[in-house]
Amino acid sequence: MSDSNGRLYNKASILEHLLPAEDGSSKAEADAVLQGAVKSLKDVVEVKFEVEEKSPDDKSSGSKKEVWKCPITGNILGPGSKAVYLVPCGHAFSASAIKEVSGEKCLQCDQTYASNDIIPIIPTAPTDIARLSLRLKTLQEQGLTHSLKKAAKESKKRKKREEKDEIIPASVVADEEKSRSVTPRITTPAGENGAGGIQNTSTRALTDKVLQEQEQKKKRKMENDNVRSLFSSRDPTKPHGKSSDFMTRGFSIPANARR
Repeated sequence: MSDSNGRLYNKASILEHLLPAEDGSSKAEADAVLQGAVKSLKDVVEVKFEVEEKSPDDKSSGSKKEVWKCPITGNILGPGSKAVYLVPCGHAFSASAIKEVSGEKCLQCDQTYASNDIIPIIPTAPTDIARLSLRLKTLQEQGLTHSLKKAAKESKKRKKREEKDEIIPASVVADEEKSRSVTPRITTPAGENGAGGIQNTSTRALTDKVLQEQEQKKKRKMENDNVRSLFSSRDPTKPHGKSSDFMTRGFSIPANARR
């Protein structure tokens, strides 16, 4: 298998790396080798070589060895030759064969490919390394991976945390999500923070408004004529009617009643 940088890996090793590891040291070693290039199977492409059995140079040995060869030119693909593979199909060829072939269809499976999706295997030229780096950056901007599959959506919160290089425990994240779904009610003694000790500004303002309307409604009711008629509006300090001279009124005694 190969990553976006054209490096080759054993398939079993990649699968072992992606599975939850019990040994933390081996996981750390794999991360150091991969350098963050492989986070899922979408970040690798299975390279398909044409294999040929070749007799060893030492005729005394009866076993044959397998070699990779280009299906077009028949050249052996190895350290001494420049080889490439195509994305997304993964078929491998010699670089010279791909340059000479017209059209952008794989000669093995007829699957189309773009010129930028010709990946050099274990590149050493600075131009090839720079092109692969630019290719991956362009794919990431389009939401794609090295294998041209859609990348998994990443939450904005997680992306922001990674940019700040913050490591937040899962328990803290859970508590934060819980606090968003449940809003605690905080009460204080009446009269401390507005109406009834309500701390929320909007709720307190609405409560004050309702209380003011009720007070005004009560005043209007008291001013109603029907209610006013039930109460006396006379000033009790002033005399009224026949009793106005009660305290100063004089009485005459009949003459026949005198002794």
